[in-house]
Amino acid sequence: MKRTILTLCAAVLAGGAVTMYAGAASAPSKTTSKDSCSKAPSKWQRLQCEEYTHSAPGDQYFGRMKLSYLGINNTFHDAAIQAGAYTTDSGIVNKIKFADEALNQWASRFPNDPQLPRSYFMAVQVYEKIYTQPAQEKAWKYMQILVNRYPTSYFGKIEKADLSRGFTEHWFALAQLCPTPLPSGAPMPSALPVATPTPLPQPGEPKVQIITPPCIPPATPSPSPSPEPSASAPAPAVPAAGPPGTPSAAPTATPTARP
Repeated sequence: MKRTILTLCAAVLAGGAVTMYAGAASAPSKTTSKDSCSKAPSKWQRLQCEEYTHSAPGDQYFGRMKLSYLGINNTFHDAAIQAGAYTTDSGIVNKIKFADEALNQWASRFPNDPQLPRSYFMAVQVYEKIYTQPAQEKAWKYMQILVNRYPTSYFGKIEKADLSRGFTEHWFALAQLCPTPLPSGAPMPSALPVATPTPLPQPGEPKVQIITPPCIPPATPSPSPSPEPSASAPAPAVPAAGPPGTPSAAPTATPTARP
């Protein structure tokens, strides 16, 4: 009886091992999926097969905010509308930081996803409108990614045409205090500050335009309130002095009533 049970257990284990080996042997690899796409009857079907193979799942989420690729695109799209012509609004900057983080994680995990060029292009549209140095440099970086990594895509071709017309980074310089007017009669200073021109860009680098904001007027000290006079008892009236030689009136005694 024991020998029969041991024989059955050995048979079950051997069957499981054979099944696992067969499953491992039949598991599709990346080469197999690529070969299956190459067997497509037409070029368009082969391209569709490769895009499907390299695409991120629709329910895949990225970044700390767990954004899908649609959430990333919607964030960039809404921020570009809110920015208007240009902006330095910290609320918009902080909002797109989460979408930018999700975009980078998505690109690192699915670098050949055919939807990535669209998201990079939408990121460029909003970063161009944020007039800060980090945002302008990121816009230039994503332009280069579109042109070099996705040159045959629709958005890569659009970006290449835009760069052929030139790109200039814009950001604001730090605001300075307005100069204090000199008092009348004071001598003029011997040397005045000279504006430093922006250096010419190196080959392959964008132009830079630094915008000088209006100066900030110095804060004028507010006048301290004067102390209010405290209410005190009126001083006793002093009788007016008469002409010299005039006898002063003697005080009259007031009779007291008898008890």
